[in-house]
This record gives sequence, structure tokens and C-alpha cells, in this order.
Amino acid sequence: MPVKVLARDANELKVRFIGESHTSLQALREALNNDKNVEYANYFPGHPDLDEPEFFIRTLKKTDPADLLMKLVAEIKADFGSLKI
Repeated sequence: MPVKVLARDANELKVRFIGESHTSLQALREALNNDKNVEYANYFPGHPDLDEPEFFIRTLKKTDPADLLMKLVAEIKADFGSLKI
């Protein structure tokens, strides 16, 4: 999943997810907003034919938003990887 960093500082991160759907971004948004270190997380789909979705994260205190994003992506991946049917 290619990701382009659009803006980053100590507690905010804005990234563009290339080729991702609402399904994966919704799962990521839910996981971020359920984390106690996140003040705000949301994605903006833009125009369906022209824009790639952009994701914005604002964390609390000294939580690095990029580190938190990577941690939660790994947790979501592990959840789906252990799925048994």
C-alpha cells in the first residue's frame, strides 16, 4: 500500500493512501479513534475519479502519529491474518 506523507509534525500527520478503498480506511479510522492517545482521526475521500483519499491524525501528548499509525496497521493486519473460516 503506497503512502505519501503530505504533512507531519510532533502530533499531526496527514497522508495520502494510494489505491485504498473506504473499507480499509474505515477500519483504520475506527481503530485510531478508539485509541486513547488519539485526539482526532478521519479520512477525506475527495473526488472518486480524481483524488486519492487523505487521512489526518492528531494525537495527544507526546504520541508520534506515524508510530501509532504503523502500530495499529500491524494490529489490524494480525487480526485479519488470524481469521479462520
